[in-house]
Amino acid sequence: MTTMMLLLLLLVASCAAIPQNLQGKMFTFPEQTNTAHVRLTTSRQNFNAVTVCFRFFTDLSREYSLFSLAVPSVYNGFLFYKSLNSFDVCVRNTCPKFEGLDFKLNKWHSVCGTWEAASGLAQLWLNGQPSSRKPASKSNINGSIIIALGQDQDSHGGAFDAKQSFVGMMSDLHMWDYRLSPCEIREYATEFGYAKGNVLNWNSLEFQTTGTVLIENNLKNCQ
Repeated sequence: MTTMMLLLLLLVASCAAIPQNLQGKMFTFPEQTNTAHVRLTTSRQNFNAVTVCFRFFTDLSREYSLFSLAVPSVYNGFLFYKSLNSFDVCVRNTCPKFEGLDFKLNKWHSVCGTWEAASGLAQLWLNGQPSSRKPASKSNINGSIIIALGQDQDSHGGAFDAKQSFVGMMSDLHMWDYRLSPCEIREYATEFGYAKGNVLNWNSLEFQTTGTVLIENNLKNCQ
């Protein structure tokens, strides 16, 4: 490899690691695929509590994965999965189902999932409205963390299935290392003065895209 090529590769890698402010933007996943995804970067490797929030829009009527956090020992470390009649929030491979929520196609939704090891309970919030709290795991999530948007990791960082891929738009993703209060989650849902994520922050996000994933102006701002 020539010196010039090496410098170019280092420059590309360096650019990919620079946090970007995605305020007013969204990721668009335009097609079913077993490759396209967004990989998020965090240096954290141990969690005893988690909150993840984001907004999404889709017309999919099949199952699909939205947010997939995997560690080498547990592929479903923290997973948002939309089943046919429920949302699943998996923590360390335990996947409580949250049913009866007011979910509609072709509409922007805000969704938050919370979990803490102390109680072992997980909860899902859709558009600021809570589900029941359900048992998940009382063990920490720890190890070398890989986070993928738009695909379900069936191995650590891969083994994607096109039939589980997300097709649609996603924005405003944040992740915290604690359980947000109900008031904080409602502030996120209404987009009014909420605290940005201290693990993943949409306004300063480190990520890499693979395959056809577009970064576009957020259409919900025009509605």
